[in-house]
Amino acid sequence: MTFNCPDKDCPLCPRLCEFRAANRLKFPHYYNGPVPPFGDLNAEVLIVGLAPGLNGANQTARPFTNDYAGDVLYPILKKFGFARGDYQKRKDDGFELINFRVTNSVRCVPPQNKPLPAEVKTCGKFLIDEIEDMPNLKIILSLGSISHGAVLSILGYKKAPFPFKHGAVHKLDKHNLLLVDSYHTSRYNINTGVLTYAMFEDIIRKIKSLL
Repeated sequence: MTFNCPDKDCPLCPRLCEFRAANRLKFPHYYNGPVPPFGDLNAEVLIVGLAPGLNGANQTARPFTNDYAGDVLYPILKKFGFARGDYQKRKDDGFELINFRVTNSVRCVPPQNKPLPAEVKTCGKFLIDEIEDMPNLKIILSLGSISHGAVLSILGYKKAPFPFKHGAVHKLDKHNLLLVDSYHTSRYNINTGVLTYAMFEDIIRKIKSLL
């Protein structure tokens, strides 16, 4: 069992299990399992994404690796001093995060990249364990509204007082944490202009100033 991640044959979400089984037949050389987090548990910042991409993390077994979202995320982290090495879209590329850790709300790839609310809730047990195992955690960066809602839910906060808004910084006083919101670094968001590279750089710059 991988730390902070379910067993590779996790049975908790029937729909995701069925999809996983189909993908193991279709893509036998892919990882095809719950994707482990990436980065040190001693980090001060945790990035929480949505779920592994079918041909990205589901293939490589590292969050945001070999998909467009990672092509945006990881070079920008390096630009601001939060990573070292060369991101080459594979788990063994030697790329390392500095003071950041990356995980997902749902650890298994969902059909059409759309997890169901029940699946987000079920996988929340792994996310809360991860957060509780990070002794130096100060900031959670949620990429997208589903991640934002998942974080609030597992920590026991109502969503209404903490509306999702790109660039928002929410104080989670009970846990002495800051929740920072950003649009997801997905290809769709970049291509439609919902998120630009400059906008995401501003988010990382803001986090750097908050640390």
